[in-house]
Amino acid sequence: MNPKISDFGMARIFGGTEQRATKRIVGTYGYMAPEYALQGVFSVKSDVFSFGVLLLEILSGKRNTGFYLSNSLDLIGYAWDLWTSKRPLEFINPETHDAYCPIAATRYMNIALLCVEERAANRPIMSDVVMMLNNELTVLPSPVQPAFSNARNVQDSSQSIPETSQNKLTISVIAAR
Repeated sequence: MNPKISDFGMARIFGGTEQRATKRIVGTYGYMAPEYALQGVFSVKSDVFSFGVLLLEILSGKRNTGFYLSNSLDLIGYAWDLWTSKRPLEFINPETHDAYCPIAATRYMNIALLCVEERAANRPIMSDVVMMLNNELTVLPSPVQPAFSNARNVQDSSQSIPETSQNKLTISVIAAR
């Protein structure tokens, strides 16, 4: 039996060949794999994506939902920005700085980013994730830009992106004749 979880608060048992449980998407968007959120398609890699988000939350001490920063609209994008800027330790929860090994924290962030890659085929299977977490001698591949990353692409950093926008408001007063 393959686990099929789109949200750790909602689990459903599928038949062996069943790919969809419902015609409508249910779950928490910050934790759902893009193939499920956009197309309703599950795979064994859907759980890996959710696990990667949870691992990023544990490392940072912040929740994925409701996390906003000026140049990164979500926690995954923030992690990716710091990873590509070669500053992964800035992502780690500052309250735990005395309690962690920097090499291990960087490794866990690498694993988390591998888990949240956009294409399901590029994500590791869960048994490989467990092996990577338990065996520090396993060489880790470099992650590629994750799914749902709203971060600016490092190559596009020369372009100016406005951080605020202005909405115009018109007020109409209705008066009786």
